[in-house]
Amino acid sequence: MEHCFSFYGFVSVLLAQVYTEQFNIRNVDTATAPGDIIIGGLFPIHESVDVTFAEDGSDTRTCNRFSTPILVHSLIMVQAVEEINRSHKLGNLTLGYQIFDSCADVTTALQGILSFMRRGKGEFQDNKCNGAVVPSPPVMAVIGDPHSELSIVVARQLNLEHIPQISYGATSGKLSDKSRFPNFMRTVPEDDHQADAIIQILKKNNWNWIGVVAPDGDYGGYVLQRLKYHAEKNNICVAFTSILPDALGDQTLMKYINNTIKSIIDNENVTVIVSFARRYHMEHLFDGLRRNPQARGKVWVASDNWSQSGEVLGNWSLNDVGTIIGITLKYGNTSKFEQYLSKLDPDPDNHQNNTFLQRFLLEHNKKLNQQRFEPNERLEEAGRASTTQGTLSMDLNRALKRVKQGKQVKPGESANEVLKKSIYPYAVFSVGMAVRAVAQAAADLCVNRDCKTGLQPLQFLRALQKATFDLDGQNYTFDNRGDLNTGYEIILWRQNQELLKVQNIVAYYSIQNKNITFTSPSARQEFLNLTGNVTSSCSESCHPGYVKQSAKGQPVCCYQCQACPENTFSNYTDSTECNPCDADSHYSKRGSAYCTQKIDVFLDWTDIFCDVLLAFTALGALLSIVAGIVFIARWNTPVVRASVGPISLLLLLSLLGTFVSVIIFVGRPNPLQCEARQVLFGLSFTLCISCILVKSYKIILAFEFDPNLHRVLKKLYKPYIIIGMCVSLQVVICALWLIFQPPKLAWDILPEKQLRLLECDERPFAAFGAMLSYIAFLALIGFGFAFKGRNLPNSYNEAKFITFGMLIYFISWIIFGPVYFTVKGKYLAAVEMVVILFSAYGILFCHFLPKCYIILCKKEANTVLAFRQDIRSFSMGDVHDEDKKDQCSSSS
Repeated sequence: MEHCFSFYGFVSVLLAQVYTEQFNIRNVDTATAPGDIIIGGLFPIHESVDVTFAEDGSDTRTCNRFSTPILVHSLIMVQAVEEINRSHKLGNLTLGYQIFDSCADVTTALQGILSFMRRGKGEFQDNKCNGAVVPSPPVMAVIGDPHSELSIVVARQLNLEHIPQISYGATSGKLSDKSRFPNFMRTVPEDDHQADAIIQILKKNNWNWIGVVAPDGDYGGYVLQRLKYHAEKNNICVAFTSILPDALGDQTLMKYINNTIKSIIDNENVTVIVSFARRYHMEHLFDGLRRNPQARGKVWVASDNWSQSGEVLGNWSLNDVGTIIGITLKYGNTSKFEQYLSKLDPDPDNHQNNTFLQRFLLEHNKKLNQQRFEPNERLEEAGRASTTQGTLSMDLNRALKRVKQGKQVKPGESANEVLKKSIYPYAVFSVGMAVRAVAQAAADLCVNRDCKTGLQPLQFLRALQKATFDLDGQNYTFDNRGDLNTGYEIILWRQNQELLKVQNIVAYYSIQNKNITFTSPSARQEFLNLTGNVTSSCSESCHPGYVKQSAKGQPVCCYQCQACPENTFSNYTDSTECNPCDADSHYSKRGSAYCTQKIDVFLDWTDIFCDVLLAFTALGALLSIVAGIVFIARWNTPVVRASVGPISLLLLLSLLGTFVSVIIFVGRPNPLQCEARQVLFGLSFTLCISCILVKSYKIILAFEFDPNLHRVLKKLYKPYIIIGMCVSLQVVICALWLIFQPPKLAWDILPEKQLRLLECDERPFAAFGAMLSYIAFLALIGFGFAFKGRNLPNSYNEAKFITFGMLIYFISWIIFGPVYFTVKGKYLAAVEMVVILFSAYGILFCHFLPKCYIILCKKEANTVLAFRQDIRSFSMGDVHDEDKKDQCSSSS
């Protein structure tokens, strides 16, 4: 087997030679290993290509800018393949690989893909393996490239042979279109999710005025479009957008870098910049920003393109740049891979099948030997490196510069340690997952068949799309778009003295839940300490009580703050609308952040006008009681007997109830009070008027001399039945009112915005009017009886006083009608109180004051003899009147 492996080392060199000669590419390395199922690998181990043209028009491509981290990515694939083979997961089958360098260039990548597609089309002779003819197995799947632009082109080419491609870093959403890229899969989420994750970071910190830096090409165009889409949905505006050439060899790169720096300086309000640029873009950009102090101190939100590339700082510290928040792909467990690198043989001669690693070890050993010179001499020696080896020399030159500062590479540091420091945890997960997916597809496909011969890439593609594979104890599968939505990890760059830590995870972003979760309270606090005081907005925030009003022709993030009008409020910062206050219970002044409870206004006990009315009420009630006591004390006197004592006492009791009803109109209204006050007044005053009606009836009956009429009136005179019937009818009216639509508590708006009137709503007015009209009807009948008996004897004549009392009642309530419908405010209840008091006092004074005066002050008039004399005088006056009428008739 060792001989066969040496043969494959020879094959890798041969392939590299053919590949170089056919396409005239310099610095072409490969890594190969034999196996029954071959996995292709496409890694941008060099970051750019220099193209030179000959006189005949042909071009020569030189890959440069060797990337140690990408070399480590390829070694992750190698380690994963070797681990699968050692585990015998595939039984007697083994995985092999063939890795090419895309040099981050489309043309170079396509030329490598042609080598993958030619495998299986011919045979190789292995003289060391018993002279047998060893067929070259076709490539069943390709892992890579991490760049979207390259993957888009590579996927189209591989689709010609139905070879599945699994990228561990290409995140453009275009690749999810299965109608155009049916053979493409990836172990990372698409960029739409990354754009949303970045927006969630901005939103969580209230950063709504940002700058964006992105490369040109498919990747930059797509991620920029998705970022702006999510930004618009969340009211985040892009102040400027800088597009940088994707190709490092572009001669205009520095021009675009300088324009970007100018945009950052010109937009002073932009303190947060989102960058999807490449690592080498950021190196140039940070180098230029450091020469412009006004552009420092920004917050950089780094995409997964460079979020773990600490080397972008060059020879400067993190404090010279600002704060860097990174979005990175899901981390993997690096412990096994670190052990693999620790055990890696540092002897270049033992890596003939991996010329990438071999060249790295050779160059590393060369640089270690140069460390005995002075630093300046070492740097000059490194600068004299050949063009062919320049890419690796440049990478190690940067490392040697850090030797002077005590960073990254220490004198005498082994190649193993250098490689371990270049591990990106996300690549351990993504590349390892891709190899696991291939292995599982092979296991599923080859369980019932011989896969050493006759296996085609299309069959492998179908198996790969259905495979369920595991890593670190968790199962995964590709969705119907070929994506693996594993989420993101948010990192915060941290620097302690000379040590820069770029893998400091502070939070996770869940694609399913679309939210950010901090790893711990301390991580959250660390994040807030660096970002809490940072503002990035076009306009100052609008405080509570104000709303944002966008200026015409300006982005939605550029606005003016307008104060909320009266009776509206906004209770949070940067509100977009004023919320109305509840007009019934609250109010607010202009520019208010909250609504204030209105002050309830009602006829309060402390009101002076109310005190006066209550004094009169108390006096009226007291006079009613005194009059009752006087009547009871002189119960058998002619005055009391002539006044029908029991009915007079009932009348005084009703007046007392009327005065008591006035008290219920005072104080804070409540539902029970609203229902009781009008009903109590209506029933008590109805009883009062009913008693007066009966008394008027009695007077007419006593002095009606027409025998026929007297007989009829006497039959109808049932005083208590009449009173009961009159009051019962009022009870029915009030009961219907209370049952169907009773008076209720209500609030009324007053001109003073801070006040509201708390009152009893006595609608419908028809019910209230029916109650009053019924009382007026009874009063009108009583008034008619009293008016008819106005000329009766003085001792028995209450008719004049009843008439006068009824006139006072009519006048009071006639005035009350228009006043009640025009007066508004808390004194509306006082108007009714005044009318009730006028009516009650009119009856009290007209009915009882003259009688009490006779009882107490003119006792000689309160005798039977005086009453008889008065009747005799009345009768004689009638006889004289009849004689005069007869004389007049005779003379005529």
